[in-house]
Amino acid sequence: MNQATSIFLRAVIFIAIICCGIAMFKFLVMTKKEPPQVDLREQSLHVDVISASFIDAPVSIEGFGQVRSRDVVSITPEVAGRIVKTHPNLESGEIIPANEVLFEVDPRDYQARVDDSSASLKLISNSIERLKKQQKIDKQRLETFKRSKSLAKNEYERLKNLYEKDKVGTQSQVDAAELAYNQANDAYDQLALSLDLYPIRIQEATNSLDSATAMSKLAATNLERTKVSVPFSARVKMVNIENGQYVSPGSPILTLADDSILEVSIPIDSHQARTWLEFNDTDNPTAWFENLKQVAVQLEWTEERNSPIWKGQLSRVEKFDPSTRTLTLVAQITVEQAIAPIQGNLPLVEGMFCKISIPGKIAPQVVQIPVESVSFSQDDNGYRTAFIAKEDSKSPEKLRLTEVKVLESHIKDDSIFITKGLNEGDLIVVTRLINPLKESLLETTIIDVMEAD
Repeated sequence: MNQATSIFLRAVIFIAIICCGIAMFKFLVMTKKEPPQVDLREQSLHVDVISASFIDAPVSIEGFGQVRSRDVVSITPEVAGRIVKTHPNLESGEIIPANEVLFEVDPRDYQARVDDSSASLKLISNSIERLKKQQKIDKQRLETFKRSKSLAKNEYERLKNLYEKDKVGTQSQVDAAELAYNQANDAYDQLALSLDLYPIRIQEATNSLDSATAMSKLAATNLERTKVSVPFSARVKMVNIENGQYVSPGSPILTLADDSILEVSIPIDSHQARTWLEFNDTDNPTAWFENLKQVAVQLEWTEERNSPIWKGQLSRVEKFDPSTRTLTLVAQITVEQAIAPIQGNLPLVEGMFCKISIPGKIAPQVVQIPVESVSFSQDDNGYRTAFIAKEDSKSPEKLRLTEVKVLESHIKDDSIFITKGLNEGDLIVVTRLINPLKESLLETTIIDVMEAD
């Protein structure tokens, strides 16, 4: 077989294979059955909705803080000595009634100083009285000395004239008379000088008396300081003394708390404070929060369910922290409020960590919905995302899922209050949806706000 014949046979075989393939394809197309037709219907999404209703909602600012005693005193001895007596109930946690002696330092040295000071006072007082009496006597003596001086002078002048003019007498008599006159004059001058010094001597003695009086008062005060008490019923927090122990001034040995007024510091965000805290008008404003309205607050212990609740009073603004933009408020609770909770039966005591609810202003025209109905994140303008059931523009009887932007007024417990983005009567989807398809067909169940919470 030559080469031409071989090529021809190959071509014929190739064409035959192609024809068989075409024939088989036509056969399969002719024998193919049409697939069954399925009627595709749009599936609806079942959600719970609430109807938007605008209300004026009272705002409650909430914060947390730990209760403390307003007044805590560290007791240090004011005098040195050995402890000779302590109160029988001087133990941590005990209550010591007001004005009872907590401890006593050995008073014997201080009593001796009081006695010594008293003796010094009497001695100096007697010296002053003696000086005053001597001054009075010397004043009388000065008159006598003055008279003696005058007589001695007259006698001297008489004898001198007789001797010089009449040559009567002798020079020795004149000299003796002059000497007597000089002595009388000198005695008078010395007594007069002594009288001039009496006021100074009396003043010096009076100053010594004042100094001795001060020392006597200090000695009496130190004697009083040997017995230590406080003017309030004190709860003992720390004890570091025993009978027989030597103590020195300045060393803390007791810590006492006055539980008649308790306080709790409550840090809140400055935005909340600016928006919802109430302040009174004042005629003399200062650059601080002095006009804070002292409203009643509630404190709830956070340690257990159905925990006790107490009443208190908002007292003041304690500080402002610019780094965290936090305003710290202080609430006060009296002992009467602490021992009489409005719920439960436990007293409020130092150390309890509580949630504090502070009534603020009224939020006007807001819509209350569950907090899980909106997105957690906010955009740059503070808006969150929520979903509403809105009528289909083509089929008003149908409701479709529509995304809206809402602005919160505030959050309380499990509710968020919306001030912008909703209209009266809007059907707000409260069922939690994760990445839902926009414009999804909805089947809704209208529920009450309380049911949603």
